[in-house]
Amino acid sequence: MTPENRDLFNNINLKRGISPYDHATGDTAVTSQIIDMQNVGALVFAIATGSLADADATFTVLVQESNDSGMSGATDVADADLLGTEALASFIFSDDNKCFKIGYKGSMRYVTCTITPANNTGAALLCVIAITTPKILPAANPPA
Repeated sequence: MTPENRDLFNNINLKRGISPYDHATGDTAVTSQIIDMQNVGALVFAIATGSLADADATFTVLVQESNDSGMSGATDVADADLLGTEALASFIFSDDNKCFKIGYKGSMRYVTCTITPANNTGAALLCVIAITTPKILPAANPPA
């Protein structure tokens, strides 16, 4: 592999999806920032968990898309427009300190990722980073 092929730094941008978050208790869904796909070639949501204290909680991942900047009329992304599956990106109480990912290859302008807990009665630490590949390289630093 040549040094040019080892350059991930100049080929990606990072965007805040869900800031590090303590979902203390309850089953309220948390949705990422809206990711604008204009001038973006690819998108992956990287999900990181910390401690998941509940003994039977589940966390379901859903990716939605829209052509409206406020996500009006958002629809669930078709499986054919995902890289990986929402089931594989979802996690359970025993998935402490793990990472998951789901990619988007659809054609809509705006995309979000939602994590919905069920049966959560304990602290649940998590965050989401949106990793994008800009169409114009090199990628800005710090990320735009």
